[in-house]
Amino acid sequence: MVNDDSPVSRRSYLKGTAGAAAVASLAGCAFSGGGGGGDDTLTIAGTVPETGSFSSLGQDLRRGYELGQARMSEQLDRDVELILQDDESDAQTLRQNLQQITSNNDVDMIWGSFSSLLVTAGSAFAENQNLPFLGIAFAYEEPHRNDNYEWTYAPFPKSRDVARSTLGTLELIPESERPTNVGIWEPNSGWGREQAEYWENRLGEEGYDIVLRETFEIGSQDFSTLISQSQNAEVEVLLSNPTPPGGITAVNQMQSNNWSPQMLKFVRGADPSAWWSALGEAGAYALMCPGWVPGLTGNGNQRLREAYTSEYETESEFMPVNVGGSYNLTQVALQAVQAAGSTEAEAIRDALRSETFQTVIGEFGFEDNGLPAEGDLTAPTGQWWDGAQRLAYPNTDSDRSLDFRYPIPPWGER
Repeated sequence: MVNDDSPVSRRSYLKGTAGAAAVASLAGCAFSGGGGGGDDTLTIAGTVPETGSFSSLGQDLRRGYELGQARMSEQLDRDVELILQDDESDAQTLRQNLQQITSNNDVDMIWGSFSSLLVTAGSAFAENQNLPFLGIAFAYEEPHRNDNYEWTYAPFPKSRDVARSTLGTLELIPESERPTNVGIWEPNSGWGREQAEYWENRLGEEGYDIVLRETFEIGSQDFSTLISQSQNAEVEVLLSNPTPPGGITAVNQMQSNNWSPQMLKFVRGADPSAWWSALGEAGAYALMCPGWVPGLTGNGNQRLREAYTSEYETESEFMPVNVGGSYNLTQVALQAVQAAGSTEAEAIRDALRSETFQTVIGEFGFEDNGLPAEGDLTAPTGQWWDGAQRLAYPNTDSDRSLDFRYPIPPWGER
């Protein structure tokens, strides 16, 4: 039996349209409404990748945002308008869309898209406009430290949290069976370098041998050299953060070359449902770190699940991971506006800096630069099994979590 938080009565959530969706608010809320921005409507702008290279994740992001918008409308005593447009997985299109939305509407807040590329583009726009910005699917830490963020906040595990979660997952393996040889495939990007550094340093400090660290070009269609190098280095644990298409291509080529590690973690690469659609059983055992995974409990997880199954036709008991991740963002937005008692940008920003937030991914606050406070978040690690992403780390008592499956058997024994 799943042990989530207490259930709530189901309601009909209003779906957003391709342009805008305004939802009438309900009475009896915690938000005072006093001292606000002089408008009864809270207007939120954002984009999602519904076409282009990240399109497999666009629907999940939109659904999480829509469910969150409905929840905000229940809790705030004013209309909540969410304006989402397709950014086509392109940073320039994203900027044009946000410019058009903010030019035609009195926007109070901006929500991000998917991936560091698109999220940082949205963040730069929000910083220029002096508007609060919330972004997920954004583990890259360096922009927070180097770009003088004043308005950007990331309710999402960062590179340091991903490295700590990787160590925690390894420690689930009995010590006598634990692997030692770690290989890192590093995308040629700022986040690729940063994540590789965290993995190498954190696991190296704990006694793991980093036997391979090689860089590859984002967009590469040929991983045969990396596979051969990994085999020669006797890599047991393979870590990388490729794009979803790159991750799928790499696993297909591992199968063709009859090689696989004993543990595979592809952060972001194994996030979308397209992973299983493309790979089937060949994609089993793969780990990912998407920010939220079915199997987490407390802080509204049961409410989210009930709202999702009530609103969208699905027979699966395992919700897509990016629905939970984007819903978590909306919980932060709701609590920040409640704490601010206003929709004024500076009041919301001050609340983001000073408050502690309880969401489906846990309880955390923010540093002044928008990073989640160090140590607050335990980055949930999921594992593909039987066509679903299920929580492997940390342990919970939910039936939607699973015991970490290790080691990955050779291809001929699957």
